[in-house]
Amino acid sequence: MKHTEKQTELIEHKEDKEDLSEIEDKNHVKTGEKPWSCSQSKQKNCKKKRANRSFTCTQCGKSFSSKHYLDDHMRVHTGEKPYTCDHCEKSFIQSSHLKRHMNIHTREKPYKCSHCDKRFSQSGTLKIHERFHTGEKPYTCDQCGKSFTIKGHLTVHMRVHTGEKPYKCSHCDKRFSRSVDVKIHERIHTGEKLQTCFQCGKRFTIKGHLSVHMRVHTGEKPFTCDQCGKSFTRKGHLKEHMRIHTGEKPHICYQCGKSFTIKGHLSVHIRVHTGEKPFSCDQCGKSFTQTSALQVHMNIHTRQNIYACDQCNKICLRASDLNKHLRIHTKEKPHSCHLCGKSFTSAQHLKHHSRIHTGEKPYKCSHCDKRFSRSGNLKKHEIIHTGEKPYHCIECGKSFNQSYNLHSHTKNIHRK
Repeated sequence: MKHTEKQTELIEHKEDKEDLSEIEDKNHVKTGEKPWSCSQSKQKNCKKKRANRSFTCTQCGKSFSSKHYLDDHMRVHTGEKPYTCDHCEKSFIQSSHLKRHMNIHTREKPYKCSHCDKRFSQSGTLKIHERFHTGEKPYTCDQCGKSFTIKGHLTVHMRVHTGEKPYKCSHCDKRFSRSVDVKIHERIHTGEKLQTCFQCGKRFTIKGHLSVHMRVHTGEKPFTCDQCGKSFTRKGHLKEHMRIHTGEKPHICYQCGKSFTIKGHLSVHIRVHTGEKPFSCDQCGKSFTQTSALQVHMNIHTRQNIYACDQCNKICLRASDLNKHLRIHTKEKPHSCHLCGKSFTSAQHLKHHSRIHTGEKPYKCSHCDKRFSRSGNLKKHEIIHTGEKPYHCIECGKSFNQSYNLHSHTKNIHRK
């Protein structure tokens, strides 16, 4: 955040200078003053030179209206910070940044927020802070319409559309859209890890990450939902939680159109379509799409955390699975279809049934255009294309493409 504020202050500092330049130009018009003199014969050429004056960065191609601005910008690439604080030896790209920093030592914060008691050393920082109270987002992306409270955030966001990555690693050819990202990346090469947790010894490359981590030990949850009172350690987690109340599901699967409140849930869901199962059991080799599913599966081997039905002695790996199973005995079917009235023991079964009415078939074969209402049916179908025979007889080793065929084989051949 500090880095972003510095970026913003640099941008706003440049804007202030440009605004001052415009005021001075207007004043010259009013007073008749002509600070640039050209002879009559050379006037055309002089105007052309001034109009074409542009200073371009050789590293990233960015252009500036003056050499002074270009010199300031070049320090982003070179890492040069010529202005050093004589109190703490911290260095800065610009003298104005050092001047602002000095307020940390003097403790001077003359600018107070009109909405809360927070105070700031810079008027520009106060202005940005107050937007969080008012909800004002004056900087809008002309590509996708997304708005931002800080101009620097819009500048960085635009690189999503342009693909611009102006910051290059000094150790390898990797490039980044943000200077903070290249600094973090370069620590992979240098091995630098400055921030250490005094509680557990865990190390972090960024101080902010350590601050968030410390909440694990302190139990601090500073971000509270104003709808239900639930608290969170991170602002991002609160933001994701708020979608439960708003119903917003911004992360959409491009394969089947299913929406999710959290990006991580979409990433897991995508594996239904790709077939990826990155988490494997080291006991039997079975693979899973999620770590949680693997952890539940491990109970088969360890015989821990298993749930037994007191009606028929069936073993379940989850308490929720046992609850669903018990409905077989109680005949309870709490989930009813509002179209035909048919009832089901689980919400998942109702969801599958509903596709009969809607005609929805979200699972598409990657080999042909055939679609299915259930992922299990898709998997069975794709075996036709791949020729895979995943079901093996433990008696004779013969393989089958369907579990039903294996069951028939075992019954007819080995259990006569």
